[in-house]
Amino acid sequence: MKAKAVAYTGNRSLRIGESVPVAPGAGEVRLDVGYCGVCGTDMHIFHGNMDQRVKMPQIIGHEVSGTVAELGSGVQGLKVGDTVAVRPLQFGAPTTFDNGHAHVGKNLKFIGIDLPGGMQASWTVPAYTLHKLPASLSLQHGAMIEPAAVACHDVRLGQVKSGEFCVVIGGGPIGLLIALVAKSKGATVLLSEINDARLALTESLGIIVVNPLKQDLVEAVRQHTAGAMADCVFEVSGSAPGVQAMTELSRARGRIVMVAIHPQPKPVSLFKFFWSELQLIGARLYEAEDFQEAIALAAAGRLSLDRLITQVSPIEEAQRVFEGIDARPDGIKTLIQCSN
Repeated sequence: MKAKAVAYTGNRSLRIGESVPVAPGAGEVRLDVGYCGVCGTDMHIFHGNMDQRVKMPQIIGHEVSGTVAELGSGVQGLKVGDTVAVRPLQFGAPTTFDNGHAHVGKNLKFIGIDLPGGMQASWTVPAYTLHKLPASLSLQHGAMIEPAAVACHDVRLGQVKSGEFCVVIGGGPIGLLIALVAKSKGATVLLSEINDARLALTESLGIIVVNPLKQDLVEAVRQHTAGAMADCVFEVSGSAPGVQAMTELSRARGRIVMVAIHPQPKPVSLFKFFWSELQLIGARLYEAEDFQEAIALAAAGRLSLDRLITQVSPIEEAQRVFEGIDARPDGIKTLIQCSN
């Protein structure tokens, strides 16, 4: 049986083709891919919202775990048989604008969007993108490290500390992971979400939940904090109501972390920033230390990853899987099994 790869071809279509192994060059590693998670960005690609950026046909996917199959020259610290998670960023030439932050640099390329991704059986990537997984961490959990690293980055930039009260607006995969990472720091976390199935899962993981369609979110935070309000608010919903709520939920000198992508401008209460000396912090992607923290938290069982995996499907069923995600908005994370 030939190894498979999933390529986006436009018009909500995925083509299952052959995955052709590419011998690694200097500083590269070839992986036998274990699992690839389906991200919200993959769904945006599938819906045609990124056709101006993705060169079709293109293999997609960037939430990847795998096993080292072949090493290129000069690669150190890895050996054949190691299991790894992939940090799918290709750094371009640095510019003065970047200010030393290559993960948001002007010449950054995102592997799986701008370059061929990991939804294939065999994948050759730069060695610097790889983070070794402990033997205790399964390849399924390894495919969850990339989104968990996003959450670790967001919480790190939000400077969350033990004893603080945090609010997460939006209970999708990233919002739920942010809540779990903040909880691991010793914070009390309230998550706002309108999907009842996601609320039930979140509450079962020890996080306070509010459905803002059924309960006054601001009043709920006021009651849980005895009027103090939130030390840190994470806007993960991408919605206008979320943007409106974030300033209402913050205490004096509170911190707001903008996680969601808002392609179009939305009204923001700038007066609140003046009046209460609020901070607005942008957070995009991750850095190497966020992957290391995500791996440590996952290995310690702090992220309840088994509970977050909604389904695992073979690569041959990718088209059906993507269509099913559209039809099932209460799912958290779907994994594609890319090889045996």
